[in-house]
Amino acid sequence: MTARRVLYLLSAAAAAAALLPVAVLLPLGIGAELALDARSLEILLNTVLLTVLTVVGAVLLGVPLALATACADLPLRRFWLGALTAPLAVPSYLGAFAWFAALGPGGEIEQLLGLATPRARGLAGATLVMTLYTFPFVLLTTRAALVSLDASVVDAARTLGLSLRGALLRVVLPRARKGIAAGALLVALYTLSDFGTPAIMRFDTFTRIIYVEYNAFGLDRAALLSLQLLVLVLAVLALEAGLRSEREPPGRGLALRLSPRQKALALSAAAAVVGATLLLPVAVFGLWLLRDGVVGFSWHYVLSSAYPSLLAALTTALVALPVAFAARSGRLGRLLERVTYIGFGIPGIVMGTALVYVGLRLEPLYQTLALLVMAYVLRFLPLAVGSTRASVERLTGDLTGAARSLGAGPLEAFARVSLPLVRPGLVAGAALVFLEAMRELPATLLLRPTDFETLASYLWLVYEAGQFGRAAVPGLLLMLVSGVAVVVMLSAEARADARTAV
Repeated sequence: MTARRVLYLLSAAAAAAALLPVAVLLPLGIGAELALDARSLEILLNTVLLTVLTVVGAVLLGVPLALATACADLPLRRFWLGALTAPLAVPSYLGAFAWFAALGPGGEIEQLLGLATPRARGLAGATLVMTLYTFPFVLLTTRAALVSLDASVVDAARTLGLSLRGALLRVVLPRARKGIAAGALLVALYTLSDFGTPAIMRFDTFTRIIYVEYNAFGLDRAALLSLQLLVLVLAVLALEAGLRSEREPPGRGLALRLSPRQKALALSAAAAVVGATLLLPVAVFGLWLLRDGVVGFSWHYVLSSAYPSLLAALTTALVALPVAFAARSGRLGRLLERVTYIGFGIPGIVMGTALVYVGLRLEPLYQTLALLVMAYVLRFLPLAVGSTRASVERLTGDLTGAARSLGAGPLEAFARVSLPLVRPGLVAGAALVFLEAMRELPATLLLRPTDFETLASYLWLVYEAGQFGRAAVPGLLLMLVSGVAVVVMLSAEARADARTAV
């Protein structure tokens, strides 16, 4: 059997596994009895409304900040870019937990400062939190579009009488519309898939009601709701696939000189956003830690989080390797690679619902660590595949051919030449999987073994019990782990780029 055929067989197995949740949900959900009543329409309306409002908020926040960090002469611009994109490393449910506890009568702000604040609940609270933790998608995609623009077009518009504001609105932003749209669709996809924020804010969307139905032993109804949510997710993915980035001809980069007043306003806005997304959660969890200490927390939860996450990271790295090489070897391999990306489009609550049914059918798997790791692998495999594929694309046949000409067999050439060159991307992908698995909430709640608590599930338990002070340690640890994993990922990518340059 040829090496290519082995790669295709392994990739086909990974693709089949990625399709498993959808294959399970279809027969289970179609047989469910769920009337299209006012309640069903309310859930659909709530989900769509939260998604639309979050997209609008993320665009209104992300586009100006993208302009400021890409084109304006702000001091410490690289620092602000890093600080403004850091919320992507923070699970949104941590922000929701902090905002839920900080605002409203009896909230932490009122207790500490004596200031009366409105409650963060319902649609308003969910929209606020989702906007704060998704706007970096818009910032990054818009910024990527802005840095490629040729400033000469803006100069021509200014010479024709347009003000700077008019040039930005009528020339710059229209040419960056594909980047803005790409970020907006990522925000929509994240919002549709998120479970923790709507649940904490007590706002009924598909993800929250699926969890309620599961707890009420309505697995078939949860499956049908999951299929309805998948339709919305697939619609967003279809729109995203239809976007094609526009390449500008090379030219002078756009540079904006701000007045002192404009510069102060931009810095104040950036500082306010960083405070709302990073400093407030750290302050709230830190206050709880000082007030309540580590009462009720067991450090065993850290091991319970790290162990399945590490298993998932190692497994996805092993699975991603043949998929990435197969994608390079032919059209069929590229098709199989695309199929493995389905898992990342499936919300965690939907993945959990599907695999619960698998566990019920295969009783030895039910409520086992293996089923939980399987959920992590299926959901986050695209992260490892994408990172590994990027490293594989950098390979050339020269070194491998030289090794073969010196007498090395195919396996030896792969182990001694190809694998060391691909390893940085593999490590980066595994780090991403580890990060996402550590903070995955809905799939963990549905699939974890009995009496097996992770940091995320323990955080959820103390929220439901109203014992907010006990959330301090897991909340701070999850934020720390997120930051460390991102540093590992970026370091691995930097090493890969350095090797390529050499």
